[in-house]
Amino acid sequence: MRVAFLGLGIPNINETSTMFTDLMLEFHRNGHEVLVVGPTYDDHVVGLQIEKGIQVLRVPTWNLFHVGKIEKGIANLMLPKQYKKALKRSGLNLNYDLIIMPTPPITLIDLAAWFKKNFGSKLYLILRDIFPQNAVDLKMISNGGLVHRYFRKKEERMYALSDTIGCMSQGNIEYVQRKNPSVSLEKMHLMPNWDNLLPLPTATVSKELKTKLGLEDKFIVMFGGNIGKPQKMENIGHLAKACEDYPDIHFIVVGDGYEREPFEQMLTQEKLQNVELMDYMSKTDFFNVLQVADVGLISLSEDFTIPNIPSKALVYFNAKKPILASLDKSTDLGSILEKTKSGIWAKAGDIEDLKNKLLFLYNHPEERKKMGTNGYEYMKNNLLLKHAYERAEQALQGIGVSR
Repeated sequence: MRVAFLGLGIPNINETSTMFTDLMLEFHRNGHEVLVVGPTYDDHVVGLQIEKGIQVLRVPTWNLFHVGKIEKGIANLMLPKQYKKALKRSGLNLNYDLIIMPTPPITLIDLAAWFKKNFGSKLYLILRDIFPQNAVDLKMISNGGLVHRYFRKKEERMYALSDTIGCMSQGNIEYVQRKNPSVSLEKMHLMPNWDNLLPLPTATVSKELKTKLGLEDKFIVMFGGNIGKPQKMENIGHLAKACEDYPDIHFIVVGDGYEREPFEQMLTQEKLQNVELMDYMSKTDFFNVLQVADVGLISLSEDFTIPNIPSKALVYFNAKKPILASLDKSTDLGSILEKTKSGIWAKAGDIEDLKNKLLFLYNHPEERKKMGTNGYEYMKNNLLLKHAYERAEQALQGIGVSR
């Protein structure tokens, strides 16, 4: 099968990986011919490349990251034309059996539609962000406004043209069908986030690292990843404030994003001495630092009306860390944590309850250990790359494009 993947955040695959590049490499290992199309990460790396044995078409684009929402929006609108132009100039045979497209962005549906029309390609949508509703929830665009209506039509077209849709959770499936009744339930299937297991260090190595960082007498609550509006960092700050009467509870926040500066300002204004900020790290480096943690922290904005399943849960599962989550009412992550007995959660904004849940973990080391082990086993049995590939293969067999 000839597969073209239309992506957005595609790093140099020779040096690092993402959930999606790992999946494309798995398609390649299983005998499929794979092309990845993505923005260039370096002005000198343009056109067709070979990265980890697969073809990658690097396309010059406008600035897509670390820019204002208007510039980012225009850059995303330009992507389909830029990608199509690069594809036509590449000299490749563009008759692909399958187009795989994740969200974000949804603007690439225009290019996927072109493939379907001209080559009869099937479209596999891997749905992560549900846009534009997530932007409405975070008050980035106005509900019912011109921008919202424009992207809502794109979204509807995307669902209509997709031959099969992989959703993060059952809550995602139910949400899409409820908001888009014309989308058949048969078209959607479960496709949870996935990753490869990283090897766990020994307890001795973890203890030595904790001593090296000067944290040997601390109970560590760690958050890692994007620092933005979806994460509602104020809730983490309020939790840290509420825990000041426990001098051995220490929060570590690792990452970067648009809301990092406001979060730093909050820490300064509140004079919080129990929160330590670390810069963005690679996945492997963060996993190593995570070994000193007693709890992995997840925070979602209470404004969300769509079910979100943060991918950072996977690294906590892998590291055998119990999860403490501050969650909006729409996500079904809480029910997943309860079902797998891998963590506990409170409603976002309810700082008192979140503190009580944290203190439960603080006072029950055996429960922490059990939850960490349960999360690890859940990931090992359900959320590995091989499981994602098997789910994809099954879905593709259902639409007649895989062996």
